[in-house]
Amino acid sequence: MTAATLGEQTVLRSAEYLAQAPYVDADRENGQRLAQMCKACHTIGKGGVNMVGPNLYGFFGKPAGSVEKYSYSPALQEVDFVWTPRALDAWLAQPARFLPGNRMSFPGVRGANDRADVIAYLLEATGEQDGG
Repeated sequence: MTAATLGEQTVLRSAEYLAQAPYVDADRENGQRLAQMCKACHTIGKGGVNMVGPNLYGFFGKPAGSVEKYSYSPALQEVDFVWTPRALDAWLAQPARFLPGNRMSFPGVRGANDRADVIAYLLEATGEQDGG
């Protein structure tokens, strides 16, 4: 799946995603451990600074490329999708394939269970989004 083939998404509140498979059964401790690789470039707390990557607090339910005061690649400035667990799963699987031309030099997370664990952790750790 790529940003171009992602299609329409339903935006829910974090608690609603976390009540559904695969996130209801996700291993949050594993997700927290794996999210350390995210924290090499991103902060996740409210009011966190942008680093090499933008602060991730509150990003679920928001348009991609919308963090203020962060200089995005042209690819992310031009894309039209919302960050949902489905979009993040595809991004984390292969960032360069999901959105060619993005500047994130991260190879991805191979295992679907590991991605679900990271996403479940981030749903909790990055704050509640507005939802749809």
